[in-house]
Amino acid sequence: MKLGTHGAIQPGPPDGSCEQPGPLGPSQQVSGQNGAVPGEQGKQEKSVKRGNWGNQIEFVLTSVGYAVGLGNVWRFPYLCYRNGGGAFMFPYFIMLVFCGIPLFFMELSFGQFASQGCLGVWRVSPMFKGVGYGMMVVSTYIGIYYNVVICIAFYYFFVSMTHVLPWTYCSNPWNTPDCVGVLDGNLSNRATLNLTQLLNTTQKRTSPSEEYWRRYVLNLSDDIGNLGEVRLPLLGCLGVSWVVVFLCLIKGVKSSGKVVYFTATFPYVVLTILFVRGITLEGALTGIMYYLTPQWDKILNAKVWGDAASQIFYSLGCAWGGLITMASYNKFNNNCYRDSIIISITNCATSVYAGFVIFSILGFMANHLGVDVSKVADHGPGLAFVAYPEALTLLPISPLWSILFFFMLILLGLGTQFCLLETLVTAIVDEVGNEWIIRKKTFVTLGVAVAGFLLGVPLTTQAGIYWLLLMDNYAASFSLVVISCIMCVAIMYIYGHRNYFKDIEMMLGFPPPLFFQICWRFISPAIIFFILVFTVIQYRPISYNEYVYPTWAISIGFLMALSSVICIPIYAIYKVCRSEGDTLLERLKNATKASKDWGPALPEHRSGRYAPAFSPSTESHLEVQPLQPEKGQSEAAAASPVQGSNGSAHSQDSRL
Repeated sequence: MKLGTHGAIQPGPPDGSCEQPGPLGPSQQVSGQNGAVPGEQGKQEKSVKRGNWGNQIEFVLTSVGYAVGLGNVWRFPYLCYRNGGGAFMFPYFIMLVFCGIPLFFMELSFGQFASQGCLGVWRVSPMFKGVGYGMMVVSTYIGIYYNVVICIAFYYFFVSMTHVLPWTYCSNPWNTPDCVGVLDGNLSNRATLNLTQLLNTTQKRTSPSEEYWRRYVLNLSDDIGNLGEVRLPLLGCLGVSWVVVFLCLIKGVKSSGKVVYFTATFPYVVLTILFVRGITLEGALTGIMYYLTPQWDKILNAKVWGDAASQIFYSLGCAWGGLITMASYNKFNNNCYRDSIIISITNCATSVYAGFVIFSILGFMANHLGVDVSKVADHGPGLAFVAYPEALTLLPISPLWSILFFFMLILLGLGTQFCLLETLVTAIVDEVGNEWIIRKKTFVTLGVAVAGFLLGVPLTTQAGIYWLLLMDNYAASFSLVVISCIMCVAIMYIYGHRNYFKDIEMMLGFPPPLFFQICWRFISPAIIFFILVFTVIQYRPISYNEYVYPTWAISIGFLMALSSVICIPIYAIYKVCRSEGDTLLERLKNATKASKDWGPALPEHRSGRYAPAFSPSTESHLEVQPLQPEKGQSEAAAASPVQGSNGSAHSQDSRL
């Protein structure tokens, strides 16, 4: 927010207009002068207006909720078993150490140092502000479709509140003759029929859970262009999802910080309950061994390393803008180095733990059907809404386990959705930065939530799942890699690694460890570039089951991906054109040079090389004097001589 950084130059308006700092003056300032007290009170005013975490646990829990999402449950276990089981853990943790944690630490320190969202931080090099806009575009896309996934989880959660799950049998109006349920009476009558043979016949078996998903919940159309009707139950659940998100963010981080005590911790309770239930089932060990047994020959496959790097990168939420935003509400001296390690490791440990929960149940189901685990393993929506729900029907009191499972999915999704919405709201409020929009931040949140709901309505139509997967595959894929790579280059090589290391030392009291310095400058950008190349090489046109997307739909997908990346060159050209200078080189230098208001947001943290940037005393006095017109001449006279050589007027305001 402009409150933070500009507050260092213009601390007066909030202080002069609405603060009476007198009681603090004698104890915290030199002598209660007009120039000294308002700065200290101004610091508190700015923190209050922008909002801060109530304590550090709120930040850690919010970041864990942001990083730990649906992908930890429905993507990582599948990637692990597909890429060599336990052998996949080796490249996975290598990528965590050399790419995941360093990037996480960079984004947290970036946002915390400037106390700004994903737009305001680019005062560090204004030409690259397009990176912040790109992050906003990506967060917008993800926020739209992510809440639709949450709304489907809400729907399954509500329909699970019955004595028999609706996808248990094949006797429903939406079922087809091909439906074969694991608990159906007709299956027991055909006990002599080899189920494996049944599954492999040309007339492929469809489970009741799959038909419930495709023919009832989605009422799936035959083409992405055939939207059909809006599925009213899903539309209602989408409204519920957005209302929940809005209410939890109604007071910004002050309210969401309290909610995460539940949303970030209870999923682990549910995971543990499901894990304990799963490992007690017959066949669970088979599923877990399928998940963990290492196939060391695959470790030499470049695709395994590419999948590991991609999973780490996308799972931690790098380049979405959320990490920068959440860290911007930290105290300036918070140890974000420690936090980045804790949160990153927690995220990856959760992925591994979720694999045990998923594969213990899938192993039980495979044992019940008499087939290999690979026949029932799936990922993405297919796992969450087809394979796992079907496995749950085999358990006693199946509605209870279903309610727990979908409630866990809801909480995992909400933790990420909170940060996505807060990223957009914070960026808007920071960019406008005046007192009116800060007071009306709740209405900004409401406006963004309503817009997100309306943009999500097409995803609740009969073709909605096609559009959802299109956005998931293109809107937030290689564009994130490009954004992250440019961010590393801009900070390390344009702003300068020495400058950034000094900034971190000023903030934390120690420079970043040598390992992180090397990773930031060389290793992490190289890995990010490898991910980009791998993504391009491994690209395959999107499909959904047997449906192949038409060319025009794939073109829309690429346009969505480019829409975030294109922000970077467009804004760079705009900034260069608006910069001062007679030659192109001068304009480039001025466009990439850090703004005068780059640095710690609050004046009392502006020390060292940041203090002289605001030392022209004459202008500062001219700004400060009219802000407190009610103060007497004697106070103004007492304020003026205070340490004019060390930041002068602003030292008076904030540091004495």
